Amino acid sequence: MNDTQRPDPDALLAQVQQDEADAQRGRLKIFFGANAGVGKTYAMLSAARAALAQGTDVLIGVVETHGRAETQALLDPLDAPPNGHRPEAASVEAQPSASDSPTSRLPILPPRQVPYRDKALPEFDLDTALARRPALILMDELAHSNVPGSRHPKRWQDVEELLDAGIDVWTTMNVQHLDSLNDVVGGITGIRVWETVPDKVFDEADEVVLVDVSPDDLLQRLKEGKVYLPQQAQHAARNFFRKGNLIALRELALRRTADRVDDDMLQYRKQSAVQPVWGVRESLLACVGPGEHGDKTVRATARLAARLDVPWHAVHVETPALLRLPDAARHRALRSLKLAQDLGATTATLAAQDEAEALVRYARQHNLLRVVTGRHDGRDGPTWTRILRPWRRPLAERIGALGPDLDVLDIALSAAPARAPALATTEASEPINWRGYAIATVLCLLTALLSTVLLMDVFEPANIVMLFLLTVVVVAMRHGRGPAVLASCLAVGAFDFLFVHPRFSFAVGDFQYLLTLAVMLIVGLLIGQMTAGLTYQAKVAQRREDRMRSLYEMSRDLSGALMAEQVAEIAARFLKAEFGARSALLVAGDDALNATGSERLGEPIASSPAPELDAAIAQWSYTKAEAAGHGTDTLTASPTLYLPLAAPMRLRGVLAVQPEDSTRLAVPEQRRLLDTCASLLAISLERIHYIEVARASTVQMESERLRNSLLAAVSHDLRTPLASVQGLAESLLHTRPPLPEPAAGTAVALHEAALRINALVTNLLDMARLQAGAVQLDRQWQPLEEVVGGAIKAARPALGDRPVQAHLPGDLPFVLIDAVLIERVLANLLENAAKYTPAHTAIEIGAGAEAEHITLWVDDHGPGLPKGREEALFNKFERGQKESATPGVGLGLAICRAIVAAHGGTIQGQNREGGGARFVVRIPRGQPPALEAPAEVPLDDALTHAATDQTAAS
Repeated sequence: MNDTQRPDPDALLAQVQQDEADAQRGRLKIFFGANAGVGKTYAMLSAARAALAQGTDVLIGVVETHGRAETQALLDPLDAPPNGHRPEAASVEAQPSASDSPTSRLPILPPRQVPYRDKALPEFDLDTALARRPALILMDELAHSNVPGSRHPKRWQDVEELLDAGIDVWTTMNVQHLDSLNDVVGGITGIRVWETVPDKVFDEADEVVLVDVSPDDLLQRLKEGKVYLPQQAQHAARNFFRKGNLIALRELALRRTADRVDDDMLQYRKQSAVQPVWGVRESLLACVGPGEHGDKTVRATARLAARLDVPWHAVHVETPALLRLPDAARHRALRSLKLAQDLGATTATLAAQDEAEALVRYARQHNLLRVVTGRHDGRDGPTWTRILRPWRRPLAERIGALGPDLDVLDIALSAAPARAPALATTEASEPINWRGYAIATVLCLLTALLSTVLLMDVFEPANIVMLFLLTVVVVAMRHGRGPAVLASCLAVGAFDFLFVHPRFSFAVGDFQYLLTLAVMLIVGLLIGQMTAGLTYQAKVAQRREDRMRSLYEMSRDLSGALMAEQVAEIAARFLKAEFGARSALLVAGDDALNATGSERLGEPIASSPAPELDAAIAQWSYTKAEAAGHGTDTLTASPTLYLPLAAPMRLRGVLAVQPEDSTRLAVPEQRRLLDTCASLLAISLERIHYIEVARASTVQMESERLRNSLLAAVSHDLRTPLASVQGLAESLLHTRPPLPEPAAGTAVALHEAALRINALVTNLLDMARLQAGAVQLDRQWQPLEEVVGGAIKAARPALGDRPVQAHLPGDLPFVLIDAVLIERVLANLLENAAKYTPAHTAIEIGAGAEAEHITLWVDDHGPGLPKGREEALFNKFERGQKESATPGVGLGLAICRAIVAAHGGTIQGQNREGGGARFVVRIPRGQPPALEAPAEVPLDDALTHAATDQTAAS
């Protein structure tokens, strides 16, 4: 097995490790369709019934039948008729009992109820499914968004957790839910679907089953009511379910499935080391050389790929000869690669000794059927090249000989101008290395002189050959193949002239020396060629190793960075070493907004010297999440390249890079290295951000815990002296004889102050108990009229002479509450309104019944709530005015929210349109118990009791 057929050991090791990881992970199977109604759920349930009949432990996690009778019938027992009716009285348990037989129905996992906006919505129970651990679970509608409050926001994330637990999952999805095709489908249908699934989930699925129905059949199913209800079907037929839309969506689904199958095929070829190209799909490979006609080859391949609508690649092979080309020739090849990348090609730069072998190997690795090369008329290139290498065949012929399974297309290239002979587009003409040839000549002469001296005193002629071969090796290592060939020829000639009889003549007296000279020449040529090739490969490997070591060192340093300035310094050091570039890091602020309302970038953290920065271009790159500046299609005149730093959660800033040599970023590998650097920087900035968030959260939690403990301790210690002060003040007011007028006023003020402090201490204790969860609700069905009346009475001292208007409908239902605590909430709201509104203004309180909850509200006619701080007012120790003579410490609204939350309700504040503030409390309504009718009393008995009562009253 030669080198081109031998598998890569690192790839084999990675594959073994991946197989071990996959063995511990569940398998994902996706039933994929163009749109709703094609039968994805039906196909999934049919396959699940077959798996259940074979003894597989199947569990339905989520299935949406949408009222379709055919799909609903598949949930019936396996031995039921295909269109049989599912009994409504039959219950389905989450865990089948031991008596379940293969003919039982598919077991369904009961959903859990998630509270949302005063409702309880059914949602998938992930924890129960993980505890149940079935062999296979069905999860319909992969793109579904979970109810807020669930563990994961998306259903596909639930599926990922199930797969990590080793549970196989079958699911369904439509093509419009793919993230990369969402905007395309929106442009076709005019309807944007907001529930999407990342393409990575689809690509990493173990199996994708395409469920396909022709547009005519689907429209017929829609008319028959098998897709939607009649009213919904009419609306769908006028909008989404138009025949043109269905055809386009079907093509997208087929193409996306074909791409998926193509990836599977490439993966199989890679794992099985398949060499011949399989012509299952049209594909093109453009060979890009350093000649002046490389752009023509690229454009011709791009036109052909567009005409055939097939993917294509563009590859440039760097051989040892190309490395010694002038910089202008190498830059032409890089420009051609950049043009191919702009035209939609997948580009690559390969390092090899022979460009034909490298191209054939690349085509087989990527299963590219057709190779496109440039054909010139033979007059290109220096004349000496054609004379010294007449045996060298054109590149197309060599590719055809090495890859008989490949189709080779020659693009006709025009001849180069006579004044400036062009290099071949696909083959490089090696320039003459005069310095290497001169050094080879001098070394051979010195070796000959040294050998003459050694021959007389030390060595035999046969051993002198080793010295000449050593000279050939040294020349090949330092100066390449051409000087090594010259050194081999000179070494043979010098040995013949100096050491073969007759000496000092090129004649050969002994026929055996002819064999010696021939072997010496062949060995010298082979050693020179192999040494030059190994030297070139060593240089390439060293370059890659240096690049990977620099990237590793940067990632290692980034893992220990704790500030954005450290990240910028590490990035500047790496970019300076690898690209010779100046750089700057612009980090996005968490709360800084520009004039358009989007996030504004912070001040640049630049290297020394700093690059030329344009804040407008950097902001555009961040806002649009696209690269801009040098080397891109946007604002190309800028000497600086701006790369957005995209982290897993969001954009974290922009990296600005200004290279000293602009051509270094034109190499695709260098640009990919720069993109990798940007990704590492983004991840590091996101890690630093979340470290700061975690630190702030920890400090806040500890502060809250300490404050609650301190408040509880202080409040308990204050209650006894406060009770004593309050009692003494009351005793002073009731002394006999009464106190003089000034002393009586002082006693009254002392009593009122004691009451206020006592209320404050009570609030502190209540807040501490609510935070600790020590309050037990005494819920009973209560009428709201009594609660509102009690709250007004409790708040009367704070209200003074303010009028309170109550708006209570006569049909208010009973509500299940802790009357004492809800009365406390309303009293706090009334006192809060009295504090922050002008004197003698009215305060309104009312209630109303809605479908799912009871609403209580308190309105005032004051200045209203501070704009933008409506939610912040419910925090502890938060006041509407920071500096105010109004008494209070900002605990009333915090206590209200804690009490309402304990009842499962919500409270919010808002400004009224006519002025003033409104606080709205929503409490779940519930279902009051039925009241028993009073027992019927006979008329005679009623009259007797009435007479008895009248007599007793007299």
